[in-house]
Amino acid sequence: MDKRLEMKKRLVEKCLAEQVKIEEHNKALMKEAQETANEYEHAMDMTDTYRTQMLEKRDMFARQLAKIIEERKVLERIDTHKAKSCAEFGSVVITDQNRLFVSIGLGKVCLDGDEFFAISPMVPLFKAMEGKKKGETFTFNGKSFRIVDVF
Repeated sequence: MDKRLEMKKRLVEKCLAEQVKIEEHNKALMKEAQETANEYEHAMDMTDTYRTQMLEKRDMFARQLAKIIEERKVLERIDTHKAKSCAEFGSVVITDQNRLFVSIGLGKVCLDGDEFFAISPMVPLFKAMEGKKKGETFTFNGKSFRIVDVF
């Protein structure tokens, strides 16, 4: 397998592993909020504001968990066996200033001592480089970037 595609595959795996960690942490927070609400001394009083707050907190974590699971599904759709020729969903874009992985908004991901930034195709930075190919330039926030490689 091409070294670049191997790197993309490992990036996807690393992002998936990070998502699993976030998912597990979120589940623990959800469980803790539910247990706190259940163990509260006045748990039978449905009008109690503290219990209501704990249940709302649990529901917030549940919504976040649903988003995390959806993002994991997005990552799983990335084809790591085919190189991209331009900046699009699933591509790794190496510029003269940074390394970007167009996938989900996960932030900084370290792989073999290199920093990549996992960004969503919905962010303005991606919109500035969308469709650009190796050797082309784009401007974002008044700063010029040259694409060194795309795969």
